[in-house]
Amino acid sequence: MQTQVLLAYCAIAAVSVVSPGPATVLAIRNALGGGMRGVFFGALGNAAGLFCLSAASMLGLGVLLRTSAALFLAVKVLGACYLFYLGFKQLRGRASLVIADSGPLPRRANASYFREAVGLALTNPKPILFFAALFPQFVSAGEPLMPQFLVLTGIFMLMSLCSLHAYALMARQARAALTRPRVVRWVDRVMGGIFVSFGAGLLALKRIAP
Repeated sequence: MQTQVLLAYCAIAAVSVVSPGPATVLAIRNALGGGMRGVFFGALGNAAGLFCLSAASMLGLGVLLRTSAALFLAVKVLGACYLFYLGFKQLRGRASLVIADSGPLPRRANASYFREAVGLALTNPKPILFFAALFPQFVSAGEPLMPQFLVLTGIFMLMSLCSLHAYALMARQARAALTRPRVVRWVDRVMGGIFVSFGAGLLALKRIAP
């Protein structure tokens, strides 16, 4: 795998992972109500769901990467549109991370946190679209697929684990701030701009030769 391709993947994956979404809200809710134990098992469940989505994407890579340049272009445009969608959604404030502090939640079993996060990951449009539209762009059909699958999927899962724990720790340190939309409004604008810029970059991405 080319270094520049791997770096581009890491950059786009990082932006996708750190953008607030359902998994982030779940981690923060667990942190505020169940403590870091709930965050840990929830993050593991989310990672397991991401692994399943990535594996499902890999099952179709052999066909996808051997198709015409026209179909490659269509997939690339779909991925760019996804990034533009996330960017403009962030810019409009539709993804603001505002959490209401409703007090401690009832104590739950570790498996409950895990199962809940797996279900959320498998039904979350953000990772589904990422693995369906963006992930295949960074896999070369001319190289063994399994090592690429393990590396790219492992990077995404590790980023997700770190991101969810970071959000959870910040939430425990800034309960009051997370209830104020004005505090996070600037984050929406910066994140939205990053998404749009990466979308433009994806449109310029060259097809990886098989």
